Amino acid sequence: MKLPASVAQYISGLGDQRVFVTTVNGSTARIYPISVWKHNELLLEEGGEDTDLKEDVAFVAYHFGADSDVDSQGRVLVPTELRRKLAFEGEQVYLRCFKQRIEVIGKNVYDQRLTKAMDGLDSKVQSLEKKGLR
Repeated sequence: MKLPASVAQYISGLGDQRVFVTTVNGSTARIYPISVWKHNELLLEEGGEDTDLKEDVAFVAYHFGADSDVDSQGRVLVPTELRRKLAFEGEQVYLRCFKQRIEVIGKNVYDQRLTKAMDGLDSKVQSLEKKGLR
């Protein structure tokens, strides 16, 4: 997958050339700069009251995920099983940077999210403007 120049620059700006590509929700892929993924690993590996939840998320992430380099042309290898699971092969995908990761969204999921986001958008904007949206 070819990343836009701004996304590749974001990753290299963190001092990373490696990324971890996975899914944690089964509907979108996530490309984590390796430094961000290491933070997630620590969170997922620590015990606590939600250990089962952490173990399940980690299991899915490691099953579908793999390390990848960002090559000189800004390309990242998405694991085959992940591409198939998310129906990315031969389909348009959309990228967005969010919470220190790059989300990769397939067309079907993107269209569903857009429909939901557009529903009642005027009232959503009015509510946010009351809270300071400019």
